[in-house]
Amino acid sequence: MTDIEKTAGEQGTPPAGPEAIRAIPVRHYGRYVSAVVAIAILVAIINAFSQGKINWHAVPEYFFDHRIMTGVSKTLLLTVLSMLIGIVGGVVLAVMRLSKNPVTSSIAWFYIWFFRGTPVLVQLFLWFNLGLVFEYINLMPFYKDYWSNFMTPLLTALLGLGLNEAAYMAEICRAGLLAVDEGQTEAAQALGMSHARTLRRVVIPQAMRVIVPPTGNEVINMLKTTSLVAAVQYPELFRYAQDIGQNSGAPVEMYFLAAAWYLIMTSVLSVGQYYIERYYARGSSRSLPPTPWQKVRAHLTTFSSRKVMA
Repeated sequence: MTDIEKTAGEQGTPPAGPEAIRAIPVRHYGRYVSAVVAIAILVAIINAFSQGKINWHAVPEYFFDHRIMTGVSKTLLLTVLSMLIGIVGGVVLAVMRLSKNPVTSSIAWFYIWFFRGTPVLVQLFLWFNLGLVFEYINLMPFYKDYWSNFMTPLLTALLGLGLNEAAYMAEICRAGLLAVDEGQTEAAQALGMSHARTLRRVVIPQAMRVIVPPTGNEVINMLKTTSLVAAVQYPELFRYAQDIGQNSGAPVEMYFLAAAWYLIMTSVLSVGQYYIERYYARGSSRSLPPTPWQKVRAHLTTFSSRKVMA
């Protein structure tokens, strides 16, 4: 028996352990001040809009109008087709840019330089007005017609948006391909795999972890950029909302309506982007980030456990 135990036995009380440390959380007064300022700004904005002569009843009245729904469908279709052109063109340009052939590499560099260096609206007007200098389009023996008949508003929108997006997707794809370790390519070639098969089976699947996040942002940005094609007479959501506003005498209200639809569509795409990023993050992290529903369930479980303990 030790001296401490003897002393505790003689006194009839157990030896006292170290006193528990009471951790006092640091008060972040800046958070409270910023929250108050943010709420005050929000109240001021709401108050400013409430004083305007805005017919808010026109927004729900035309929210599901058949013209608006047609514009929504055309906007989504234009986004999908333009991104398809951009992704396919971006992959091809990225491979050309990384090629050891100086001719193909230079062509890809010039394409990216030109389309990234000029505004999308300028490119749209350029495609739309080429009929002023070209009367015919002659692709003999396959096709020959007047330029005005060939270059429809839809084709103008697809070329203007898709070819411009290909330049940005080329840089995104190039960054993803460069992020893959060269040892992966060397190992595949040592196994006798061709260059094309190595790209398809080894390099591109690993590069997707780097390519997917910015590609999701490009899809969302493309959805919003489609509003520019109203300038080349292609009817989409913004164009239909603009026409309804001019005919109904509520142009500002229709702009709010179009903004609401854009917010809905971009929000849906953001959720899809989150799950796609989560899918491709399976091999790069030990635990996947929780989904929004899992976060809600965790908060509800924590709240319920605290309520029971109380």
